[in-house]
Amino acid sequence: MITEKIENSLEPSSGSADMDKDVKVELIGYEEIDESNHRRCCILNVMAPRYLSKQVLAGFDKYKYSSVDNSPLSNYVTHPFWNWLVEFFPRWIAPNLLTFLGFMFLILHFVIVSIYDWDFYAASDTHPEYPPIPRWVWIVSSICIFVAHQLDGIDGKQARRTKSSTPLGELFDHGLDSWATTFFTLGLYSVFGRADYSVDVHRFFFVMVTVQATFIFSHWEKYNTGVLFLPWTYDLSQIAITVVYFITFLGSYKIWKQNVPYIDLGYGYVFEFIMYSSFFLLSCPMTFYNLYKSYKEGTGYKRGFYEGMRPLFDNTIMLILFCFWSWTSSNHILHACPRVFLVAMGTVFSNITSRLIIAQMSQTRCETGNWLLYPLAALVILQFFVKLSSSVENILLYAYCIIVLISHIHFGVGVVRQMAEHLEIDVFSLQRKPKQKKQVNSS
Repeated sequence: MITEKIENSLEPSSGSADMDKDVKVELIGYEEIDESNHRRCCILNVMAPRYLSKQVLAGFDKYKYSSVDNSPLSNYVTHPFWNWLVEFFPRWIAPNLLTFLGFMFLILHFVIVSIYDWDFYAASDTHPEYPPIPRWVWIVSSICIFVAHQLDGIDGKQARRTKSSTPLGELFDHGLDSWATTFFTLGLYSVFGRADYSVDVHRFFFVMVTVQATFIFSHWEKYNTGVLFLPWTYDLSQIAITVVYFITFLGSYKIWKQNVPYIDLGYGYVFEFIMYSSFFLLSCPMTFYNLYKSYKEGTGYKRGFYEGMRPLFDNTIMLILFCFWSWTSSNHILHACPRVFLVAMGTVFSNITSRLIIAQMSQTRCETGNWLLYPLAALVILQFFVKLSSSVENILLYAYCIIVLISHIHFGVGVVRQMAEHLEIDVFSLQRKPKQKKQVNSS
C-alpha cells in the first residue's frame, strides 16, 4: 500500500505540491504505525518467548501417542468408571479445560490446607500452640482430590470422544501432573504432621523425592523406549488420599495419633514405608525391566549410556543442591520454612520434567543445564560460606521460590500458546482457529 502511494506520487498531476505534502504526511503516519507495531512485537516477544524450536515443533507434527497401562485397578475399576462418567459431559467441552479444572481443584485443596497448617504442626498434640485444621477442610479436600482425579482420568477419553486429540493435550496433561506431585504429597503430609507418630521434615523430604522419582522414571523410560508405561501407583495413591481425607473428616487428625495395631509404628511412619515400598518394589523394578526389554529386543531408540541417562542429570543436580542446603544450613532452613522449601523444589522438578516430556514427545535431545539451577547453586554456596542470619536466609528462600514460580508459569503459558498457535487450535475450545493468510507485499 505504501509502495502504491509512492508510485502514484511520482506521476505528474496538477496540484503536485499539495499532493506531495499529503503523501509525506501519510508516509510519516505509516512510519509511526510501523514503529508502534515493532515496539508492540518486542513487548510480546518478551512476554511470550518462543520456547520451542522449529525442530521441536516438527517433531510434534510426527508424534503418535503410545502407552501401556496394565494396572488391574485401572483396567477393571477406574477406566470402566471413566468410560461411563465421560458420557455425562457435553461434547463441546474441550479436554484441556477438564485437565485445567482438575488441576485447579488440586490447587484449591493445597491452598486451603496451607492456610490452616503452614508449618505442618496442626496435626500435632505436642505443639498445642498450633490449632488443629478444621474438620470441614478435610471433607472439602477429599472432594477436591476425588474431582481432580476424575477430571484427569476423563480428559483423554473426552479428546478421543470428540476427535480432538492433539500432542498439546498430552503435553498439557503430563506437564501439570509433574507439578501436581508436589501439591498432593504436601497436602497428605498435613494429615500426619511432622511431630508425634510421624516423620520429621527431613525424612519427608526423601518421601517427596520418591514421588518425584516415580513420575520422572516413567518419562525417562519413554524417552528411551518410545512407550509410556503408566505406573500402577498413581490411581491407587489418588484413591488412598481421597479415603484418608474422608476418614480424617470423620475422626479428626487424632485418629492417626496412635500406633498401627500389630506393627507398633505410628501411622506417619507407615505412610513413609508405603511410599518407599511402592517405589522400590513396584515402579523402579518395572522401569528397569521395560528398559532392559527394549534394549534387548531393539524396540526402543537404543541410545548410548550417556544419552540415555541425560534426562536424569538436571534432576540429580537439583536433588543434590536442595539436599545439601537442607543439611548444611546453620539456620535449619528446611525446619524453618518447610512448605516454601518443598514447593520451590517441586516447581524446579516440574520445570525440568516438563522439558523432558517435550523432548521425548518431539524425539529431540533432552535439554540439560536448566537455568533455575544456577541461582539455586549460588544460594547454596552463599549460605555454606557465609553465616547468614535466619531472617536473611528465609528471605532468600522466599525470593527464590517466587522467581521459580513465576518462571515456571511463564514457561508453561509460553509453551502452551506456542503449541496452540502451531497446531492452529484454541487451548480451551474445540473450535479451530482459521488459518492465517500470509500477506504478500506488492512491489
